[in-house]
Amino acid sequence: MRTFEGGCHCGRVRFRVTANLDGVTECNCSICNKKGFLHLIVPPEQFELISGQDDLATYQFNTGTAKHMFCKMCGIHSFYVPRSDPDKIDVNARCLDGVDVATIAIKPFDGKNWESAIQKDVPWR
Repeated sequence: MRTFEGGCHCGRVRFRVTANLDGVTECNCSICNKKGFLHLIVPPEQFELISGQDDLATYQFNTGTAKHMFCKMCGIHSFYVPRSDPDKIDVNARCLDGVDVATIAIKPFDGKNWESAIQKDVPWR
């Protein structure tokens, strides 16, 4: 495991995460696809919000379980609480400092068919 730092575009939201990049997943659901989110799901003890708590806004829809947080200033979604694992934090691997996402073996997840896909072998678990 490695410790990474990352954040939003304007730099108001900064975080630290300890993880391996072998579980990074790309979901094809409408919101993940539009955001370009690359999922790195970690337990909360492996995530630390360094700055920007007051600069975060939250968007919820459908079941309301997922807490899609984004920077109020620049709009970047650096991390959120995922519906699939509401006891964890889902970091956007694209927001990690110094990480070239083209070098990561990204696993697909069929979020368009979430209800059936979550019952199968989920890449991040």
